[in-house]
This record gives sequence, structure tokens and C-alpha cells, in this order.
Amino acid sequence: MSHSADHMVPNPRHQLMERTLAELRTRVEALEAALDSPHRQFTGQPVWVGPVARRFAEDLSARRARLRQAAHAMIADLEGELRAVPTKVPSTKIPPSRGGW
Repeated sequence: MSHSADHMVPNPRHQLMERTLAELRTRVEALEAALDSPHRQFTGQPVWVGPVARRFAEDLSARRARLRQAAHAMIADLEGELRAVPTKVPSTKIPPSRGGW
């Protein structure tokens, strides 16, 4: 086994995707919570009554559900992509750093 040619190192792309997934999960939590308070107000104690209020509450509930579904789909997609990227790669496959960001 050649020391430098076969040396496995952490895959920078995998590490970047892990950080991105962690950030996405944090942002999804904030998105999900964004409609929680208004949803509780309209589905709990009556704050506005009548047919228009019911339609508004139903629309709010539907939008909240779609938001959650879309957010979880983004997480699932990124998790799937992450599973397809190896955690380690040969050191010879990593391009040299160019001093960028």
C-alpha cells in the first residue's frame, strides 16, 4: 500500500454537506415555528368568528402543513444526497487549497 496514494482523508464535500444539513435543520425549525402562534390563536380560543374566519383558519392550517412538508422534503433530499457522498476519499482526490474562502 502506497502511503500517499492510498491515504484516506475526510471528504471536504461530505463535511460541507453535513454543515449545510445542520444549518438547514436549524432554519426549518424557525420556519415551522413561524406559523405556530397564529395557528394556535385561530384553532384555540375564538379570536375571530364566522365563515370568513373559518376559511382563514383552514387556509392557515393548510399553508402551515405545506410549509412543514416542503421543509421536511428539503431535509430528506439533502440527507439522501449526503448518503451518496463518501465520508472519506483518497488524499490524491482532494484539490489543493487555493487560499479561498
